[in-house]
Amino acid sequence: MPDTATPSVLFVCVHNAGRSQMAAAFLTHLAGDRVQVRSAGSAPADTVNPAVVEAMAEAGIDIRAEVPKVLTAEAVQASDVVITMGCGDTCPVFPGKRYLDWQLPDPAGQGVEAVRPIRDEIEARVRRLIDDIAAVGLPRTL
Repeated sequence: MPDTATPSVLFVCVHNAGRSQMAAAFLTHLAGDRVQVRSAGSAPADTVNPAVVEAMAEAGIDIRAEVPKVLTAEAVQASDVVITMGCGDTCPVFPGKRYLDWQLPDPAGQGVEAVRPIRDEIEARVRRLIDDIAAVGLPRTL
């Protein structure tokens, strides 16, 4: 059962193999246990994109052990903020949740050179998200 005193964020993309994995890893790295982080995909891949794993390792974050997860209504219901990255209408919507849509290129099939700018943009957005969550007064600030 989630700790309701801790803000929770769910990152969703189609395959949960790139963008949502990077966002979840950055938020976990930057906020630690001050936020509950989830990621999922509407059609999860079998593994995390190797170029994404390499790009995150360059940023000092090891996501080799991460596994793509399927998006569930329960994960959405348990989250305060849901950030979609290309999952479109497949993401369930519940009242009282804050929804954001981050338009970012899909790193699927791209090499690490193409993933780096996506990674850097995700890190910048996650840093702004931390400030934003604190400003909107979720149960505990980050």
